[in-house]
Amino acid sequence: MKYHQIDRDLFIKNRKKFMAEMKPKSVAIFNSNDIYPVSADSTLPFAQHRDIFYLSGVDQEESILLLFPDAPYEHQREMLFLKETSEHIAIWEGEKLTKESAFKVSGIKTVYWLQEFEKILFEMMTHSDTIYINTNEHYRATVETETREARFVKWWKEKYPAHAVAKSNPILQRLRSVKESEEIDLIQNACNITEKGFRRLLSFVEPNVMEYEIEAELIHEFVRNRSKGFAYTPIIASGNNANVLHYIENNQQCKPGDLILLDVAAEYGNYSSDMTRMIPVSGKFTDRQAEVYNAVLRVKNEATKMLTPGTLWKQYHIEVGKIMTSELLGLGLLDKADVQNENPEWPAYKKYFMHGTSHHMGLDTHDYGILTEPMQANMVFTVEPGIYIPAEGFGIRLEDNLVVQESGEPFNLMRNIPIEIDEIESLMNS
Repeated sequence: MKYHQIDRDLFIKNRKKFMAEMKPKSVAIFNSNDIYPVSADSTLPFAQHRDIFYLSGVDQEESILLLFPDAPYEHQREMLFLKETSEHIAIWEGEKLTKESAFKVSGIKTVYWLQEFEKILFEMMTHSDTIYINTNEHYRATVETETREARFVKWWKEKYPAHAVAKSNPILQRLRSVKESEEIDLIQNACNITEKGFRRLLSFVEPNVMEYEIEAELIHEFVRNRSKGFAYTPIIASGNNANVLHYIENNQQCKPGDLILLDVAAEYGNYSSDMTRMIPVSGKFTDRQAEVYNAVLRVKNEATKMLTPGTLWKQYHIEVGKIMTSELLGLGLLDKADVQNENPEWPAYKKYFMHGTSHHMGLDTHDYGILTEPMQANMVFTVEPGIYIPAEGFGIRLEDNLVVQESGEPFNLMRNIPIEIDEIESLMNS
């Protein structure tokens, strides 16, 4: 790992919160992600399953966490199972966690090697009635690959068919959506690294630069600041490419007079940031570009004020839609007849702003959170309105990361990242 070791007290707190929600005489199991093959002996870089990381801090493949609050003996209530390290592994792959280092990372005292898992699980099953399985129930999830977690669930059901089954995901959806102060600090660090990358670009971008050259500048700055890299696949979309919401080719030349939409951000310690900014290739916005830009900025600022405890997700987006409609009327993109005759299921503003305004963020860029429940303090959201005008050759989106406060407006984790036109133009031309 590149990041500084995270204080294990965070993971101790997270486990306590989870176990407090478990049923009597129940066991919960969490598995690491697989290392996925490419071809021959090539693999993709390892990315840890966020749930086992959230509960243990273990950032290593082939790891298992077992929680059993009602275990007969105290040392059985939290157990880690790790791939046994060796001199051969140390030479070829680097050192893995030892039992001692796993305790320092997680605060879990009982650590076994993986080969002992089935025997110990059998003993725990004789004392338990229910097992929590960790299925992916995120509202955006589409999983086509059989995961290590899924293989475990299949194996467990055949081995222990008499036990009741419970789901860990509903518990984690609530717990992970409300951040501890340490988590907010980690997200802030990711935002600070993102800021450094963005500021680097302001003196780099010029006419005829390639989108992938911009990507290279960002990854350089991110990695040199202890990030693994991008929190998600970067979008560097010049000109009309900005009207493709998930444009990721990043292979076009940035032409004079165009805008570049940058939906790019760093991760830090497995925590995400999520930023969108606009840069004028030639260092100055045209009057029309600035007019649309400032309309989007006003929508973002007004939407931000609504991120307060008790706000309902559905109503929030309805209110943002009203603000956006007003701005689109002012820009001449909609007229009163468009609004009067709109389909309530797809309001008129959706022609130019077709995606959502906000999502939870944290360990995942689109993090856990139950959208039918009111917002709470210490939830972290994006705010990212946009206006997309293919007929005019550009689209604009602006995005910050906000922490909901107990009262008042949310705290902007991206408050130091330039967003006003004057500041961006000044920095690009200084």
